[in-house]
Amino acid sequence: MAALELQSINWQTAFNRQAHHTDKFSSQELILRRGQNFEVLMVMNKGLGSRERLEFIVSTGPYPSESAMTKAVFPLSNGSSGGWSAVLQASNGNTVTINISSPASAPIGRYTMALQISSQGGVSSVNLGKFILLFNPWLNVDSVFMGNHAEREEYVQEDAGIIYVGSTNRISMIGWNFGQFEEDILSICLSILDRSLNYRRDAATDVAHRNDPKYVGRVLSAMINSNDDNGVLTGNWSGNYTGGRDPRNWNGSVEILKDWKKSGFRPVRFGQCWVFAGTLNTALRSLGIPSRVITNFNSAHDTDRNLSVDVYYDPMGNPLDKGSDSMWNFHVWNESWFARQDLGPSYNGWQVLDATPQEESEGVFRCGPASVAAIREGDIHLAHDGPFVFAEVNADYITWLWHEDESRERVYSDTKKIGRCISTKAVGSDLRVDITGLYKYPEGSRKERQVYSKAVKRLFSVEASGRRTQIRRAGGRCLRRDDLLEPATKPSITGKFKVLEPPMLGHDLRLALCLANLTSRAQWVRVNLSGATILYTRKPVAEILHESHTVRLGPKEEKRIPIAISYSKYKEDLTEDKKILLAAMCLVTKGEKLLVEKDITLEDFITIKVLGPAVVGVAVTVEVTVVNPILERVKDCALMVEGSGLLQGQLSINVPTLEPQERTSVQFDITPSKSGARQLQVDLVPFSSYASPTSERNR
Repeated sequence: MAALELQSINWQTAFNRQAHHTDKFSSQELILRRGQNFEVLMVMNKGLGSRERLEFIVSTGPYPSESAMTKAVFPLSNGSSGGWSAVLQASNGNTVTINISSPASAPIGRYTMALQISSQGGVSSVNLGKFILLFNPWLNVDSVFMGNHAEREEYVQEDAGIIYVGSTNRISMIGWNFGQFEEDILSICLSILDRSLNYRRDAATDVAHRNDPKYVGRVLSAMINSNDDNGVLTGNWSGNYTGGRDPRNWNGSVEILKDWKKSGFRPVRFGQCWVFAGTLNTALRSLGIPSRVITNFNSAHDTDRNLSVDVYYDPMGNPLDKGSDSMWNFHVWNESWFARQDLGPSYNGWQVLDATPQEESEGVFRCGPASVAAIREGDIHLAHDGPFVFAEVNADYITWLWHEDESRERVYSDTKKIGRCISTKAVGSDLRVDITGLYKYPEGSRKERQVYSKAVKRLFSVEASGRRTQIRRAGGRCLRRDDLLEPATKPSITGKFKVLEPPMLGHDLRLALCLANLTSRAQWVRVNLSGATILYTRKPVAEILHESHTVRLGPKEEKRIPIAISYSKYKEDLTEDKKILLAAMCLVTKGEKLLVEKDITLEDFITIKVLGPAVVGVAVTVEVTVVNPILERVKDCALMVEGSGLLQGQLSINVPTLEPQERTSVQFDITPSKSGARQLQVDLVPFSSYASPTSERNR
């Protein structure tokens, strides 16, 4: 009798992909999720005999090993073993139906499968093909399991979203095309792992560790920026984007990832925090790790890791470049959802990952994963990067006055300024959700101060590495624990800036500084006003205001100081962020000092209308209206249009020259290719761009 041979195999790709929730991927490859069985049909040259044996071999990575779980050899049997297994489901003549299962802890990535046939005393082998294995948020024993259906749809399956930007007093949003299901994106995301420093140093160990979402997330956090490893994006906050693209002109991750591959994996220029976060979100969702984009307003960048942000001003109210701490108007990072088996179940759930290259972590520019639950409780000693993330959301903001003799004087310690309006997109809608309460207890509450004190005390304990934390301020003086826990001094006057007219780009600004005497005695106040155009990181660009006033405040009296800044004063130095920082250093009788700050974001306009119903396969006209808000002609503009499931690639449309205050409309057609909620991103990009992205969802 003839030996048993394989004649053909049917991977049941469409059926298996639908069952594994991978049918949205544009690729035609077999894409599976770990821990879940998949069905294959095998046609043999004859029926399977009792003395004949089928054995399957699966492997991933360049050096597969059974001990590392990157290789498995398992026979066709009648039951599952919990690891890799093949179970005979049905036999009909020469055709057998086999259910193959992977363990819920299998490394993710590209796999090959082979079949070994023992028949008639001989052994033959045949390669069956390849498949991709991903994390499985649908499986309750997978470490990335997310039980809520609506959340899983949002954080794994949604391919477009909203990223919040701006400032606490003017939160705005931009649309972002994650596009994780677009052609070639999954393959590129797997390539990110294969080009990491870890893989280059020890490929076998790296691939074996890809069973752990904590490990994969940390690798991606390092690789989305290019600082150490020729990763995906180069950061640039200089305002000069020669040789690359202004970060504000990206509408999504797809073009970035494809450009990275097309260039031979050379870093794409340029990105800033929301670009890094949007791209990391794409990579995480594509691999099956539930993830979302988070924006923290008044975000601390605590370079000396002392849980305080130390900022310096001169007596005229001008910010000084002393020390390296800063407070960004906003900062964007990611949260991923998985169990922390290394820390214990109390720290499961959302984990902070940040791909923006701010500080090194174990010698590489990356951040996280840090458990959000650990941050809330002040458990900053737990892996990874707890002190840095804790400071971002809950550092104390300490203002120092720097004198000409280089001495410094503490002006005020604000315990509530850092970490405001921490925001993410709502599940199933475009609403903003404030999740500040997940990161810290209510500001000013006894519990919040207790947690802060706990975190500070941990800084002065011996770290797990055996090295004692070094905490220093500008000037090199060692910081004592009591310095960090010193209570804030309450001022005898208060002040705030009030905007009298909406701050429109191209128009003069009208504001007032409102001062109030909190005491029952008269006080003289010397007010030194300064203003500067800034980046969203609050780095000053150019001074646009400098004046002084002396004000007498009677008992309990309030007074206003009017402020006017003409368009001609700021137009030359305004950056693409369109932000201005005002500061008032108030020198009060008896030496008391008060600093009042105000961030202003100038507004402009672009609107989108869909002129008809959006139906799959049917063209629909979109109208975009743009207004030139400035008092000068704007020319050489283009609309950059992008949308997953609405357009193939990116569309560029020239916009006619716009006279001052002129409004124009541009129409174009799109043909939706996918059903459900879709997002269209439109960005006006002149050579000197003033407009910011806006978006609209089509339903």
